[in-house]
Order: sequence, then C-alpha cells, then structure tokens
Amino acid sequence: MPKFWNWQGSNELYINGYISDEQWFADDVAPKLFKVELSGKKGDIVVWINSSGGDVFAAHEIYNALKEYPGKVTVKIDALAASAASVIAMSGDEVLISPVGYIFIHNPLTVVQGNTSDLEKGIDMLSSIKEGILNAYQLKTGLSREELSRMMDAESTISAQDAVRLGFADGILYTGANILNKKLNLIKIL
Repeated sequence: MPKFWNWQGSNELYINGYISDEQWFADDVAPKLFKVELSGKKGDIVVWINSSGGDVFAAHEIYNALKEYPGKVTVKIDALAASAASVIAMSGDEVLISPVGYIFIHNPLTVVQGNTSDLEKGIDMLSSIKEGILNAYQLKTGLSREELSRMMDAESTISAQDAVRLGFADGILYTGANILNKKLNLIKIL
C-alpha cells in the first residue's frame, strides 16, 4: 500500500504529497498503520511537512495521534503546509517553518449531489468540519475564531514571517537561535 508518510532514521517523519489515498476510506489499514508506526517510536520526533493537503479526516487522525505522542513533537514546514496539512502542522509542540515556506488555510470543500435536503446536509457538514479545523488553529495561535474564520474565508497564504507573527509557527528555520545552536554543536564536535 502506498503511504503519504515515511520515516527516515529513527525519529524523523516526512509527510509529503497528498494526505490519504483511496485505501484510507476502503478500510482502517492506513490510520492503524500510521498509529502503529508512531507508537513504535521512542523519544522526541521531528515531523517534516511538504503537502498541499488532502482528506481532512485523515489529517484529523494524524493530528490527534501526534498530540497524544508522549515525546516532544517538533513540526518543520519545508515548503508548504496547505489545507489539511496545515491542521497536522498545528499538532507540534514546536512548529518551525522554512524562510521560504508557507501555510495555506481555507474553508473545507466537498462534492454534494442530490436534492435540496442533500445540499443543506452538505452545508451543515462543512460548517461542522470548519469548527473542528478552527479548534486546531485556535489552540495553536490563540487568535479569535472570528479572525481565523475570516482568514479561512479569504483562502489565506501565510508567509514564514506572518506564520510566526500570527502564532501558526514558533520560529523560522535557519535563522537566529537555530543557526547559533548549529554552530555551538559544530564547535562541540571539533
């Protein structure tokens, strides 16, 4: 089964590409496999994200699994954490973003067909899903639900600097303290 995540080394997780696949819906294989792999890890982990998003329910399961992980979870946004991937990014105890990285947030989308009642149920479902997404964003950023909702309505692309300013990220990779720590570690090695 193709996966949208992979482990490199013992504690680095890479989430790349589209989140989920048809197997996520066909059975419980993918969510169970992700959780089994995560539960086999010990210590702190680093989660690299470069994804344009995907299935919101898959993202919610990953978000919850990472929030429940007993070690520290550091999320590093490589180039893009968009849509459902932005929800996963909010699971980090610490979220760092590349200076050339972006977070993209928007309202949830679906396809609905049928009569008026079916369409109204679709609208209700999307409203409920938006509330769940807002929970993750608000917990991380501390911004008001109204402000976050407006940002989702506007389909916002958030730069690294704005991600830190708004609270979506805690820092920018390769700058300031991050570079100082690398230099100190290099000095220790020498």
